[in-house]
Amino acid sequence: MNALKIGLIPGDGIGPEITAAVQRILEANGFCPEWVPLEAGQPAIDKGLPAMPEETLNAVRELGIALKGPTATPVGKGHTSANVALRKALDLFANVRPTRSIPGAKGHFQDTRIDLIIVRENTEDLYAGIEFQPHKDIAQAIKVITRPGCQRLFKYAFEMVRAQKRKRLTAVHKANIMKLTDGMFLEEFYKAAVEYPDITADDIIVDNCCMQLVTRPEQFDVIVTENLYGDIVSDLCAGLVGGLGLAAGANIGENCAVFEAVHGSAPDIAGKGLANPTALLFSALMMLRHLGENVTADHIGGAVLRVCAEGKVLTGDMGGTASTEEYASEVIRVCLEKSG
Repeated sequence: MNALKIGLIPGDGIGPEITAAVQRILEANGFCPEWVPLEAGQPAIDKGLPAMPEETLNAVRELGIALKGPTATPVGKGHTSANVALRKALDLFANVRPTRSIPGAKGHFQDTRIDLIIVRENTEDLYAGIEFQPHKDIAQAIKVITRPGCQRLFKYAFEMVRAQKRKRLTAVHKANIMKLTDGMFLEEFYKAAVEYPDITADDIIVDNCCMQLVTRPEQFDVIVTENLYGDIVSDLCAGLVGGLGLAAGANIGENCAVFEAVHGSAPDIAGKGLANPTALLFSALMMLRHLGENVTADHIGGAVLRVCAEGKVLTGDMGGTASTEEYASEVIRVCLEKSG
């Protein structure tokens, strides 16, 4: 049998460091695919290529799966986002962001059990990038919501809720103001809900959702929302459980899936061995589950939770003094210890 091939996009900044750490943890636990190295972000730009080169896109199309480190995106100018280019080119329409309490992670909700998932539409909305300037003092952007885009998102979200034996799906919107775009989103949500009578379907306006998340986050189960709201709300949720250094993410399409850390490339600490690889590791565990490697994913995930709970070998963002490599080695040690 041919070895499983997985695209590997280290990215830039701390990306190569945390990618190498995650590879080491996976391989120490017997998951040894053929990694296919691919370029994106600053390494590609330095060669005069786009941030997301066509060669990389074609490779991911062929492989059908990739693990991606962070890539930097300039604010207001410069090259376009490698992430946005990847999602649009490969039609990765669903962005999945779990938010779960992590033992040992400090924060205002460290004593609250949070276990929710955000499913974010990944290709439409204001992120379609349709902007123009009709006058030097006016800049406009067009919000795009389509029925087919809504329909496939809701089908994916409801099916995921059912597959994971969850109970409730909440649509987040602003249909009280944007009556056509968000109104269509909400209309299609309740149309889809008819096919899933076993799942509680409800909705909430995005500003109220944010307020509820920072007062009673434990009330939510699975949230489905548009691209811009999802970007904001998912980062808010990461803050509830310890920050972006612990936040996993998956981009799912009909034919491809790309799993990535959702935090930035942190160029200020790149090359210093200070980066926390947990977000990318959790993303890799989502990838393992996508591939049916549930036992390995659960084994590594349990080790990470134990390392975090013990609090002895943690990176600086979690209050420790360990390097990236020391933390990865501790996760591997606990994995081997659990194996007996």
